[in-house]
Amino acid sequence: MRPPTLAALAQARNDSASPLAPMLCEFLDEFYGALRNGEDGAALIAEEPAPLASHNEHALLGAIGEHLARRWALAIPPWTNDPSRFLSRPYFTSPIEGLKALMIAESPLAFWRRLIFTEAEPLRRARIPEPRAPS
Repeated sequence: MRPPTLAALAQARNDSASPLAPMLCEFLDEFYGALRNGEDGAALIAEEPAPLASHNEHALLGAIGEHLARRWALAIPPWTNDPSRFLSRPYFTSPIEGLKALMIAESPLAFWRRLIFTEAEPLRRARIPEPRAPS
């Protein structure tokens, strides 16, 4: 079963030993499907996700919520600005040393400001919709 909200994703992560990445992919498919169907994507990220055991993953959920809101011109959920959703040390999503400079340069704002360094389109899926123009 796909987590229908970011909060449900956090709960599923806390309830299982499964890695976050596959569950995140399932949530993104739900989120992008809702956008394609004209549903309110903001409702899927509005509820604050429960804290995760991994501080990196906990901060990552803040980045994901903020990034999805920015990317699709939705209201940024207030919970994304909680200080616990930020890292004090850089976290690179790839262990390849040669990619670090590129990830620093390309990381979207929501990730970069949390010291999470990743690729330019970290939440890409095959059926990603076109972003809305900022208002």
